[in-house]
Amino acid sequence: MKTLLNEPALAAVLAALKRTAPVDTETVPLDQAPGRVLGAAFVCPEDLPAFDRSLMDGYAVQAASILGATCESPVCLKLDDAVPMGGRAGVAVGPGRAAPIATGGALPRGADAVVRIEHTEAPGGGVINVHRSVAAGCHMVKRGEDFQAGGQVIFPGQRLRAQEIGLLAAVGVTAVTVYKRARVGIVSTGDELVPATETPRHGRVRDANAHSLAALVNEAGGVAVSYGIVPDDADALYACCCRALCETDMVLISGGSSVGARDHTAGVMARLPDGCMLAHGLPVRPGKPTLLATAGGKPVWGLPGHALAALVMFTVMVRLFLDRRNGIVLEKARRWPLAARMCRRVPSVRGRIDFVRVRLEQQGENLLAEPVSGASGLINSLVKADGLVVIGTECDAIETGAAVTVVPV
Repeated sequence: MKTLLNEPALAAVLAALKRTAPVDTETVPLDQAPGRVLGAAFVCPEDLPAFDRSLMDGYAVQAASILGATCESPVCLKLDDAVPMGGRAGVAVGPGRAAPIATGGALPRGADAVVRIEHTEAPGGGVINVHRSVAAGCHMVKRGEDFQAGGQVIFPGQRLRAQEIGLLAAVGVTAVTVYKRARVGIVSTGDELVPATETPRHGRVRDANAHSLAALVNEAGGVAVSYGIVPDDADALYACCCRALCETDMVLISGGSSVGARDHTAGVMARLPDGCMLAHGLPVRPGKPTLLATAGGKPVWGLPGHALAALVMFTVMVRLFLDRRNGIVLEKARRWPLAARMCRRVPSVRGRIDFVRVRLEQQGENLLAEPVSGASGLINSLVKADGLVVIGTECDAIETGAAVTVVPV
């Protein structure tokens, strides 16, 4: 039987990633936008702040009026009425004068700085003594200093965090255009599988992969759609995949991707409507039997049935495709790696990419990465792991003490 595991270069996968298009956009209320991906350029509609604001409790002044003020030689200023919060000052602040102001208050006309209240004393009689000079612009923000009207401050492909949501609310935006959450169909295949709700008889196992993959999809901002368990029957798997392709934006097939006589996934993927087989296995460990095709422009993945391999491949490859479908630009999609030192030597094989599971431990100022061993059929090594260290195709080992980067999982 001809092997499917010909270990092609990863170029086809990377090219497919670049061709992967985002899903359509929709407009949602602002309270439904956190975690969504901006689908259109956002141009700030107004200056923020909309007026000069005080950053301190104190007095609005003209900086020139208190030039040279010290504790030994204070400057006396006449007091105007206090600036009301949420309103305008009754008069402008002129030379030699000061207006009491609270944090966040609007600076009155004429004022160009705020002197902190603790740098003053109020002897009474409608005057204050200032013990420290300030420069113009001190302890205040000018109109538009945060964001200016007409400026593009959030870009398409950017995931909306709490800070972006706050900005949108601050300038009166109550609805925003975002990419729809990509729907990912999850198909499990194998006569040995039963639902997690059943007690398996001897020789059968519960379908854990479907639930793990669904959790990863949802964590990444997608919408997981389960298509249940399909038996080892090519026609049944084909029918299920066709249905999933009609209803979702990407399909994950768990199991059946190896080269056994009962592993139908590759054959089914090759005959999908408007389909193109891109990878019959990848030079990686774990996850060598991974398959990739496109059908109607939608990615279709054949993931190993082994839990560890399936979850690692989702983390390092499938997640990138899902990010693209969700509209995230690649430079915004990357998770920040952690710098660490490898605790012990880890051998590898040139020409293959190894994803090494590691547990992280802080020792003094150093973060140490301890490899976690485990067969590809076991999930415990990934449960115990904090991240993955990548060994590239040109490297045959990572030595003890070597500096590594750890991708969190």
